[in-house]
Amino acid sequence: MEFFLTHKKVIIRAFGTILLLVGFVIFFWATPKEGVSQNELAALNVARMEAKVAGSSSKASKTVSDPSKFLEQMQETRARQFRYLTIFMMLFGVGFLVYSFLKKEE
Repeated sequence: MEFFLTHKKVIIRAFGTILLLVGFVIFFWATPKEGVSQNELAALNVARMEAKVAGSSSKASKTVSDPSKFLEQMQETRARQFRYLTIFMMLFGVGFLVYSFLKKEE
């Protein structure tokens, strides 16, 4: 406990710097660009195979709800949450850095 009290400013600055750097790295570098992922390709292949099988059968098929809308909404929500998380990490990092520099010496 005494170690933390003696080196409080350095610890807060280091923590703020780490949060800020990790937030920037994840937000700008690790976030994939818009494109088609492996899961989306697999879903398209499955849909194509189902359409081929449904077209070749002579029986009337039942109407099945389309899960692709749910999947798209889930992926969009997940991407938005991940984006918010990285933004909050950067804001907290800046907050810790500002706090460590503006804290008055006691």
